[in-house]
Amino acid sequence: MSENKSRPTPIHLKEEELLRGLPERLGNVSLNYKCYSGEDLYSDGAIEDEILAIVRDASRVEYPAIIEEKKSWPILYHLSPLRGNIVDWLPIKPGDKVLEIGSGCGAITEKLSEKAGSVTCIDLSAKRSLINAYRNQDRDNIEIHVGNFSDIEPSLPEDYDFACMIGVFEYGQSYIHTKTPYEDFLKIMKKHVKKDGCIVIAIENKFGLKYWAGCKEDHIGTYFGGLEGYPEGGSARTFTRPGLEKIFQNCGVKDYSFYYPYPDYKFPTTIYSDKRLPNAGELTDNMRNFDRDRMVLFNEKYVFDGIIEDKLFDLFSNSYMVIIGGNVDTCYVKYSNDRAGEYALRTDIVDTSKGRVVRKIPLNERAKEHIQGMERSCRLLKERYEGSGLSINDCILAEDGSYAEFPYEKGVTLEELLDRCLDRDDMDGFHRLFEKYYELISYGEDKAVTDYDLIFANILVDDDRWTVIDYEWTVEKRISPAEVAFRAVYCYVLEEEKRNKLNLDLIMDKLGISQQKAEDYREKEGKFQKQVTGKRKSMGEIRASLGTYSVDPKILMERHLQKILDQRIQIYYDRGNGFSEEESCYMPDIYVNEYEIEAEIPLDGNVRELRIDPADRSCMVKIKELRLNETDVPLQKKYIQTNGKMVKAGCYVFDTQDPNLCIRVSELPMSGENILHVRMELTPVPADMAKDMMDAVKRLF
Repeated sequence: MSENKSRPTPIHLKEEELLRGLPERLGNVSLNYKCYSGEDLYSDGAIEDEILAIVRDASRVEYPAIIEEKKSWPILYHLSPLRGNIVDWLPIKPGDKVLEIGSGCGAITEKLSEKAGSVTCIDLSAKRSLINAYRNQDRDNIEIHVGNFSDIEPSLPEDYDFACMIGVFEYGQSYIHTKTPYEDFLKIMKKHVKKDGCIVIAIENKFGLKYWAGCKEDHIGTYFGGLEGYPEGGSARTFTRPGLEKIFQNCGVKDYSFYYPYPDYKFPTTIYSDKRLPNAGELTDNMRNFDRDRMVLFNEKYVFDGIIEDKLFDLFSNSYMVIIGGNVDTCYVKYSNDRAGEYALRTDIVDTSKGRVVRKIPLNERAKEHIQGMERSCRLLKERYEGSGLSINDCILAEDGSYAEFPYEKGVTLEELLDRCLDRDDMDGFHRLFEKYYELISYGEDKAVTDYDLIFANILVDDDRWTVIDYEWTVEKRISPAEVAFRAVYCYVLEEEKRNKLNLDLIMDKLGISQQKAEDYREKEGKFQKQVTGKRKSMGEIRASLGTYSVDPKILMERHLQKILDQRIQIYYDRGNGFSEEESCYMPDIYVNEYEIEAEIPLDGNVRELRIDPADRSCMVKIKELRLNETDVPLQKKYIQTNGKMVKAGCYVFDTQDPNLCIRVSELPMSGENILHVRMELTPVPADMAKDMMDAVKRLF
């Protein structure tokens, strides 16, 4: 099915019609209510009505603009075209029958119906099924069954090519009411696929790194809920890889493959597999808390790098995608569909009978021209760099022009080699690599063809062989090598804060680029990015607009510690030898409210003077009660000395970070054991304001 580019004809249902009976057809989509109880047992509330209105009145191409305008997590989640990435790459053929459990508002249905011959959907909610039908009303290959899976399942055929459970398997105990719900759920699903068919499961990893790093558990919304084994209950259960494999073994499932959607299965941009795991430095897009605030306990990129190095990624991937049965040759997928439509594509690494290849596949009709232009770019770049030592990876167009294919080259990216130099503080090695890079890309600079995107990640190094593996943004005009190299450095530093140690002034000097020229190049880069994205917001910008926060608890801890330090007083005792740290103690928990201190200070009869340090900051202090052994201490200089200024009796201002009040208890009636009762009000005052107040007191007196 092709992408719907025009506004669908709205189908408006009157309220009384909905009350009489739910529609059995919306556009080309059929709905089956034979097993519907008549009541939706779950709902997100009024937001579903808003989503229903959107899909009824707007076309698919309008969804991205609506998402940006509404700034709503449910609208983003249900309408983002990136949701379909999780199934877009599957080898579903036009004649295949697909079963989708838990189809919801149709984000996955939309992509499945685009690829398959027919799609059978099952969902418990009539409201969500209406949303699904409205958004896909132009598709003639969708049937939606509304009701409980257990009631609908017996009537389903047993010849599906694919059965998809995207974000559904974790709710198995809600669907299947047995002692082993997840095993029984899987056994039931196995009955409904062909012998060579596939069951597809996408699910969060219970031990996904993002949960250790401070993201809340997706289903119950608590910190560490899944890691702790769901002590608070809830209807969902997620699993580790060994946990899923145990379920498979209990069901007699032996033929399965694990894939690793990144950042997770909801909005995946990359899908890895055991045949092509991530390399160190690749996992940089980790701030994905669209729905809830989160903590940031550590930098996930650096931890992922260590996990990858120790070959533990399969245990800590944020999500899993498991394909049970079938034969899938694709071992890696990367999406570039957060762009303008004419540039939207998918990059696959595929194992073929002739070896491993890379394929770039257009995601719509408009992007085909972009893909097909790569063959010409390859030819022109080969002509420019012939004899230079810089190889251009071959590009072969499929006969029908549906994709461009490239040999899978071995080697290490120049980016990784440069990073290794920085990690070792080998700046000489870094500059040797950079100088060779600049020498190679400068070859043939008089030719009217330039690969504008010759960034370090697009060059593979295998011993002395340097190969350009991606030349998507080649233009038929001269662009100076200095500008291309500047852009490569600019992108390199921008992606990783550790790279800030690089001396950019030295590189700019080597390239002969002035500050003004650098600013011009940065401005040009901004325009280029807008051209590529079609002026749409990135997912990072959308996340920011939703208003969720990422909080660093280390900073909060420091602030809390400071609050603890602020909310105590230090007491010094002078027994004839002056004040000293040895003759002092702290009294915590003396704040009765935000600004009021109350304490009972014990002192023996040998104390001559007692000093109270009420804070570690400039402040104003007002003594409200001061009694020694139940006798009021006169608020006079004879009894109270300070390093601040008295505004009036018992009220003092301090412009120091070490304010103190000295009580001359030797001038007061004392016994062997004594209690000094203190109640004072303390108000923090900015240092400059405190100084002005003290100066004003000096002038006054």
